[in-house]
Amino acid sequence: MDEILLITLCAVIAGCEGWIDIENFGKAKLEVLQKYLPYKNGTSSDDTLRRFFRALDPKAFKENFRKWVDGLDGLKKTNTIAIDRKISRRSKDAEQDALHLVSAFATEAGLVIAQTKMNKKSNKTTAIPELIEWLDLQGSTITIDAMGCQKKIAQLIVEKHGNYVLGLKGNHKNLLEEVQTFFDGCPDCDRSQTIEKGHGRIEVRRCFVSEDISWLHQKEMWLGLKSLVMIESKRELKGENTQERRYYLSSLPADATKTLKIIRSHWVIENGVHLVLDMSFGDDASRIRKGNAPENMAIMKHSALNMIRRYKTKRQSIKGLRKQAGWDEKILQGILSCVS
Repeated sequence: MDEILLITLCAVIAGCEGWIDIENFGKAKLEVLQKYLPYKNGTSSDDTLRRFFRALDPKAFKENFRKWVDGLDGLKKTNTIAIDRKISRRSKDAEQDALHLVSAFATEAGLVIAQTKMNKKSNKTTAIPELIEWLDLQGSTITIDAMGCQKKIAQLIVEKHGNYVLGLKGNHKNLLEEVQTFFDGCPDCDRSQTIEKGHGRIEVRRCFVSEDISWLHQKEMWLGLKSLVMIESKRELKGENTQERRYYLSSLPADATKTLKIIRSHWVIENGVHLVLDMSFGDDASRIRKGNAPENMAIMKHSALNMIRRYKTKRQSIKGLRKQAGWDEKILQGILSCVS
């Protein structure tokens, strides 16, 4: 088992995307792999790899992943944990649905720290609480988009001594309308603004936060609720102007500067994890789709991404570094050693 996991991890780091890729990598890099484990009988065939990952218990694999991440330097410094869902679209076949994976990302540390699969028996109302139960939330703020804006989720976060910023959309229609009307009335709020320019675009973001929730009919239903948040985004691009307003429920005090930073950091999981997995790891195009293999390989990709992020310099691309790891054994060994 150790030999199969090691060859797969190294192959994923080095840019391999399927079972035959991993088999060929093992044959080419046997001497490198033998610096870590014996491989007395050589490396595994693609059929062995396929059977192994289809049969491997993902619950045990996830638990070991979390234990590994917990031991990494820098994780304890994290203050914001973004939770979001990604679909591996080509993992669907006639026998099972495409993989829907909900992941937790420590934004300051830049690490995926946990993940769990959503399926017909484990929808968002059970998958997200399951994920939160695994996390140490002391001193951390959880950010989730509208899929996680649920009373039970807010309660669980507060009971685990964390804070929350939850996106509010049409899944709570009446509450959303009340909050929209409140901010339309120009209440006395704590305010903050940022302006970003680049690539012909100017974007202005204004954050409004109010602790005036005495009027809110549902305030007692949301454990820990302290403030309401509105983000107003105005974008100018090639002479065209667009404007958007987004609303949030928060257990944090009214601090617009801090809240705007937290909400902005949430999108790191979209751009820094989901997009990277698709663009650099080919996740959306992966045809691994039988049994437990899609979920187990998603964990393997998260492991590889965490390791690459800890090794790479600021100016290196993840895709480029993966290629270098396949060409140069010193770089591969450096990536492996950065978490030892």
